[in-house]
Amino acid sequence: MTHVLVVDDQPLIRQAVSDILTGHDDITVVGLAANGREAVTLARALLPDVVVMDIRMPEVDGITATSEICADSYLDDTRVLILTTFEEDEYLVSALRAGASGFVGKGAEPEEIVRAVRAVHAGDALLSPVATRALIDRFVAPAAPRAAIAHSPRLSALTEREREVLLLVAQGHSNQDISDQLVISPHTTKTHVNRIMGKVNAHDRAQLVILAYESGVIRPGQ
Repeated sequence: MTHVLVVDDQPLIRQAVSDILTGHDDITVVGLAANGREAVTLARALLPDVVVMDIRMPEVDGITATSEICADSYLDDTRVLILTTFEEDEYLVSALRAGASGFVGKGAEPEEIVRAVRAVHAGDALLSPVATRALIDRFVAPAAPRAAIAHSPRLSALTEREREVLLLVAQGHSNQDISDQLVISPHTTKTHVNRIMGKVNAHDRAQLVILAYESGVIRPGQ
């Protein structure tokens, strides 16, 4: 069973999303929130598997709330799915940085929203590395010159092989692609990816792409 918290400042959208999700036997809506402050409070009280989060809201916005939820060790098993109009790409990059696992449009078909919730609960990112790179190429400049990569605190715990894998993930390669390029088994590749995410405290592959850009491992257009 997937427990969901729906967050949106518009009552009609909030209720509509809730109704869509409630119509499925494997999903239960455990709460509704009208702003980011309520979202964080309810998330800590209800421990939902997935928070469906709007971006623009009064008092506390969705990006701030996402950051608080994803940084809370008590909510390690909670994933955030951003509810968006897809008209504000710069906000989507900020949401990725904050820890969001993916995005779904407010105009999406009901089944798309249901699939998105299920995918996020399963641990899948709903924005591929390639799509993430497209956003980053437009809105993110690397935070460090290449000479400073070795001194990046978040990368210091990675082995040389893990850095190779990180670069390939950031370039949009699948586990199978990485296995073929490095001549290792898919299981070994998956283990490397999981270890990297654990070491750098990333929720998913999309966040690894953000890290790779901001650390200077990869640059726009590379």
